[in-house]
Amino acid sequence: MTQPLVDPFQRAITYLRVSVTDRCDFRCVYCMAENMTFLPKKELLTLEELDRMCSTFVRLGVQKLRITGGEPLVRRDIMTFFRSMSRHLDSGALKELTLTTNGSQLERFATDLYAAGVRRVNVSLDTLDEEKFARVTRWGRLPQVMRGLDAAQAAGLKVKLNAVALKGFNEDEVETLTRFCGERGMDLTWIEVMPMGDLGNEDRVGQYWSMKDLRARLAESYTLTDLPESTGGPARYVRLEETGQKIGFITPLSHNFCESCNRVRMTCTGELYMCLGQEDMLDLRPALRNHPGNDAPLEQEIRRAIGLKPEGHDFDYSRQRADGQVSRHMSHTGG
Repeated sequence: MTQPLVDPFQRAITYLRVSVTDRCDFRCVYCMAENMTFLPKKELLTLEELDRMCSTFVRLGVQKLRITGGEPLVRRDIMTFFRSMSRHLDSGALKELTLTTNGSQLERFATDLYAAGVRRVNVSLDTLDEEKFARVTRWGRLPQVMRGLDAAQAAGLKVKLNAVALKGFNEDEVETLTRFCGERGMDLTWIEVMPMGDLGNEDRVGQYWSMKDLRARLAESYTLTDLPESTGGPARYVRLEETGQKIGFITPLSHNFCESCNRVRMTCTGELYMCLGQEDMLDLRPALRNHPGNDAPLEQEIRRAIGLKPEGHDFDYSRQRADGQVSRHMSHTGG
């Protein structure tokens, strides 16, 4: 039997996040520069290569596969990949196939995603104000995303909204977003902004709004009960007693969650990042492309990479600067 992937700190790696493209139809201010230079298409893994790469990880014990970007649904013929990955769901080797999206293409693809075995999607949505949405996404249109949410729920997909907490931007929408999700049966997770990428004039420290403050804001209107459950991921959850809703908080800065990390991230070019908040990576593309028909070198490189996984990240705003900042954009690694 193939040995599972276990890192030096005895954490089993069962979750792979895969960026299938660095391109996006939005330019969110905390994720991308307005004028991005994207990778030449020849550098990207083909859909067939992505299949081979992900299938190797599944064979090594990965049970959850999350497809990210950029915006994954702008990748041409991406549904071919989803349909191919569904065979691992059918076999039972893969427990979950899901994606994170900005919602812009859900109206087109929600039914196809459900047919391919996707049952949950995370939609990034930081505001319900149309003007503010256009400002934070630069290129996005809120009505298009709203139609996407409708289509996703109509197709049977469970939707969770991810909102990045931005000081001076959506502080006044905590209750609005909570009520919106409650009315539509969606979970909501708030995320602290992370110091990633050179975004020109974007002030990381100025954008930072801690989850401690956000939670206190929420507690003004609701009774919060901490939940012991964990998905093995970074979120900590509470239940709002008045509505029964589940709200998550992802706190890479005010609370380090690394002790339970079970994931690695692969870019659309085959670079494997063992930690979102570190620069260390191992390029798997040579092992993939130099050995067609032989996955043994690829398996060996994957194991070598997991052996390099650090104990944790170094994000820190406590000294009023973005310590631990990494140079790559979030869209490069995958959200």
